[in-house]
Amino acid sequence: MPQMVFVEPDGTRREVDAPVGLSVLEIAHKHGIALEGACEGSLACATCHVIIDPDWWSKLEPAAEEEEEMLDMAFGLEKTSRLGCQIIMSEDLDGLVVRLPKLS
Repeated sequence: MPQMVFVEPDGTRREVDAPVGLSVLEIAHKHGIALEGACEGSLACATCHVIIDPDWWSKLEPAAEEEEEMLDMAFGLEKTSRLGCQIIMSEDLDGLVVRLPKLS
């Protein structure tokens, strides 16, 4: 099974199983990682904002216009910011590293 790494705001790295077909948001919830997802993945908020490790950025599909609009509302936006609900795990993303943004 593919793996992925969540880097928490304090720098703690958590490597977890990442089933193919689940979103980064769903994977976070499955493992008790504090990634909110207030709209439950319906692309109506930016609370599942994550920052993609630059080494992985080019391996992702580009963000859709709707995702870009929601990202404009995210706190701590960075060049490699994405919404976790829009990144679907695949075998090609085995080892994906995402960082949770600092909330303040």
